[in-house]
Amino acid sequence: MSNVDTVEIDKFSEIASHWWDTDSEFKPLHDINPLRLDYINQHAPLEGKRVLDVGCGGGILSESMAKAGATVTGIDLSQAALDVAKLHAMEAGVTNLDYQCCSAEDFASQHEGTFDVVTCMEMLEHVPQPEAVIEACRKCLKPDGAAFFSTLNRNNKSWLMAIVGAEYILNLLPRGTHDWNRFIKPSELDGWCRNADLQTQNITGLHYQPLSKTYSTGGDVDVNYMMFTRAA
Repeated sequence: MSNVDTVEIDKFSEIASHWWDTDSEFKPLHDINPLRLDYINQHAPLEGKRVLDVGCGGGILSESMAKAGATVTGIDLSQAALDVAKLHAMEAGVTNLDYQCCSAEDFASQHEGTFDVVTCMEMLEHVPQPEAVIEACRKCLKPDGAAFFSTLNRNNKSWLMAIVGAEYILNLLPRGTHDWNRFIKPSELDGWCRNADLQTQNITGLHYQPLSKTYSTGGDVDVNYMMFTRAA
């Protein structure tokens, strides 16, 4: 698998047991998850839908989408994270949820045109070839299906806020969580989506307020952002 960064996989596997600890390094994911879920549900209501979550990690988003009424498949290359996800789903009594250890490209080769919705959140900046992941997401979609992506913009502001601020000053994330050189400009993401026959429908920023320690959506997309696309 050429589109795999084993260092990234190992990094997240080592802290897999912390996925569902809301006071751990995964606290930001827990804090933004209601916003992610609302954004997805707003543009592609999840009730009764078949959903694929690419790069699902420990299952925070996958499980919440299943609880919202979707039948969800989560895929990731960290078996340690998937073990945690499976255990948490079992303890929570969530049965409309399945996890598989495989890459997006391999999964897409076996599940073309299968899903109503595909999500790929906070994952593209961790792979060598994000455009290949986007193509795989598109391949998995049914005609007129919806795909959602979230990542970080690449500019001076994002370096200051997402690297210096989040990792070194506010300690929201472990140092070394992100590589600024792998951040993705919205124009780049939109271009890769268009190349994969996905049309951008909406884009919104995701913002952290240090004083209130809360997150919100809307406004500029200078740092974190989410994008809603639909199969052309």
